[in-house]
Amino acid sequence: MTLQQAHFEYLLRLGDNALILGQRLSEWCGHGPVLEQDIAITNISLDLIGQARSLLEYAGKLEGKGRTEDDLAFLRDAWDFRNVLLVEQPNQDWAFTIVRQFFFDAFHYPLLEQLTESKDEHLAAIAKKSIKEVAYHLRYSSEWMIRLGDGTEVSHKKMQTALDELWMFSGEFAIADEVDLLMATAGIGANMDLVQQAYLEKTEAILLEATLQKPTDDWMQRGGKTGTHTEHLGFILAEMQFMQRAYPGQKW
Repeated sequence: MTLQQAHFEYLLRLGDNALILGQRLSEWCGHGPVLEQDIAITNISLDLIGQARSLLEYAGKLEGKGRTEDDLAFLRDAWDFRNVLLVEQPNQDWAFTIVRQFFFDAFHYPLLEQLTESKDEHLAAIAKKSIKEVAYHLRYSSEWMIRLGDGTEVSHKKMQTALDELWMFSGEFAIADEVDLLMATAGIGANMDLVQQAYLEKTEAILLEATLQKPTDDWMQRGGKTGTHTEHLGFILAEMQFMQRAYPGQKW
């Protein structure tokens, strides 16, 4: 794999993570548990989709094949997406949504922190803009982890169930492969060992305060970063891509 190919793949991973999680969170619009959280979670969705647009636009330019951010979002099949498996998992209920969001945010923030120092100035600029939004995302999901984990007997049980079921998807971020290593060596991407260290520290601190038990199984699902996904991604894309597929080339 050449450095340019790895660079393109790296940008796809970042963009696809934000895009697919943003699409998942958009499902809460009009269905939030209370109006304030309906608006809050929808705004987080908008933040992520905005980040995805910046990253995919840049990826398309770097690729040099004339593809726009819209082409990359709406005209790729599931096996061409590079998001981690966690972000495509169903919302199920508010507990699952919050646990999934916390896992993502606890990784996303230290990742962006390192990317603000990337030798790729364009990527660094995107990271500097995005990290302001992600700081809020992490604070939001952390507070809900604590509120529900250390809340009522029912809320604690729901959070522990969500934590146990999503745990096996939480480690794929930090499993470094050729792309991650090439980008880190080139000074473009993040050092995944340092990101993982920050992620674990944050996760353990919040779980302790939330009185939630960290699962003991260290085995983690993987595959999303190289295009092998769960069945859930296909359903997400069927909805997200419908208009562009049914009426190709339409403009606002």
